[in-house]
Amino acid sequence: MPIDGTDAGKLGKSEVHMDSDHQKAYEKWKKEILEPALAKHPERREEFITTSSQKVDRLYTPLDTAHIDFPQDISYPGEFPYTRGIHSTMYRGRLWTMRMFAGFGSAGETNERFKYLLKQGQTGLSTAFDLPTLYGYDSDSSFAAGEFGECGVGVSSLEDMSILFNDIPLDKVTTSMTINSPAAMVWAMYIANAENQGVPKSKLGGTIQNDILKEYIAQKEYIFPPHPSMRLVTDTVEYGTKNMPRWNTISISGYHIREAGSTAVQELAFTLADGYAYADWAIERGLNVDEFAPRFSFFFNAHNDFFEEIAKYRAARRIWAKDMRYKYGAKDPRSWTLRFHTQTAGCSLTAQQPEINIVRVAIQAMAGVMGGTQSLHTDSMDEALALPSEKAVQIALRTQQVIAHESGVANVVDPLGGSYYLEWLTDDMERQARDYFDRIDSLGGVVPAIEKGFFQKEIAAASYKYQKEIDNKERVVVGVNEYTSDESVEIPILEMDPEGFDRQCARLKKLRASRDKGKFEASIRAIEKAAEGDDNLMPHFIEAAKAKATLGEMCDVLRGVFGEYREGSDF
Repeated sequence: MPIDGTDAGKLGKSEVHMDSDHQKAYEKWKKEILEPALAKHPERREEFITTSSQKVDRLYTPLDTAHIDFPQDISYPGEFPYTRGIHSTMYRGRLWTMRMFAGFGSAGETNERFKYLLKQGQTGLSTAFDLPTLYGYDSDSSFAAGEFGECGVGVSSLEDMSILFNDIPLDKVTTSMTINSPAAMVWAMYIANAENQGVPKSKLGGTIQNDILKEYIAQKEYIFPPHPSMRLVTDTVEYGTKNMPRWNTISISGYHIREAGSTAVQELAFTLADGYAYADWAIERGLNVDEFAPRFSFFFNAHNDFFEEIAKYRAARRIWAKDMRYKYGAKDPRSWTLRFHTQTAGCSLTAQQPEINIVRVAIQAMAGVMGGTQSLHTDSMDEALALPSEKAVQIALRTQQVIAHESGVANVVDPLGGSYYLEWLTDDMERQARDYFDRIDSLGGVVPAIEKGFFQKEIAAASYKYQKEIDNKERVVVGVNEYTSDESVEIPILEMDPEGFDRQCARLKKLRASRDKGKFEASIRAIEKAAEGDDNLMPHFIEAAKAKATLGEMCDVLRGVFGEYREGSDF
């Protein structure tokens, strides 16, 4: 807390004088007010920590922020380095996009959920896919047994994509798709379906997650080894840059890193490191940073620690802006602005007393909004038990609407800006993130660090520490290790169409029997040849989708060329 000679040397005379006055005032408060209060009523515990187990002090004052340069480190909203937000008016001009994640069972069932959410006031679509789709298998594959539609919608063909977005105007609604290893193929189906609807790809707006690095780091839904996977991502970046100006070809995701057990700083650092890796590959491909960087987007978690989460978002904007401008030499201010989607923390939801999750989600969503998110998904109270019911989804969406229209937080841009604690925490998170960047660089970059198990070890250690704190009751989780209840859970649980899988298999069988065999085989050979060479694969995926090739068939071709990745077990 006190300033030393080194700090004083960095300050001007007037600043030193001001901080000397603050130091005297702080010492006076400590002696005359704090110490008598502590003698009478000691604090609840010796040490207080954030959700990420970082120690926080009792009080923050101007002494903690004296080293921060306002123009260079904070500035104004809509102005470099965008610490306070990427738009000058933020939500006074336009509210964040309310983009609820949805997907279960068959394409038809999910289409009905999409329409329900749009009717309830949702302003953008976000698609969850089931495990077979995420791993590049068709719904009727033997590898997919028992998994169809269980954690998202099953999509195996252009026909499924057509049903999924039936009667939804794709030139008017933006669509996010959470798909990674087979992202290029699923995106190709979306593009082909839009063209069948009469919507040119240049008018499509939305996002494919397409973040394969975080799969190796955290979520583990990978298919191919890292290098060919990065080639596929770069193909999509190049194709989108040249053909689809409204589309975000990567949503660089810290969400799943946090869900795997990372700290907030690890989520921040590892996500941005992944972003730089994608930028490096695109530049090596021959793209100019200002051609693709404005369409990069990010995806962050909103966990329970209100201030830590807000500081994380502010630090992310500042780090990205500085590095894009000074390290990568981007000239377009749009390349400096970090745009991000937020989802409340699924890993924080409890099966015990699930209604409490409504409160958790409201706090987390408020942090996302106070941190300046561009779009937001709020988890439903029942997600620790099952896929969300319509009632639970409606409450989750209404939570966002109450924040937007009743809380008042959307009326002021960055209302917590200037808080001594928040500015100190933002600055400290940037410092810790940059320490991680140095460690990653010393290992040769993101891909070599993945191969050495660096990220996995860091996350495992953080996750173990967090769980140990819960087990030892050093950290309270309401309804789990304190304030428990023996009452049975009584909330409605979603039930899927029991005949959906059979209909899906029948549709796939009919598709394979009715397609033009010559066009199909030619499209598959074209994918194989392009994969063996260095052609951009996206045009070939689109043609294959139109020729009624399935997702599994396209991925099988790539498995034959690229091989499949198996993670080592020695980390």
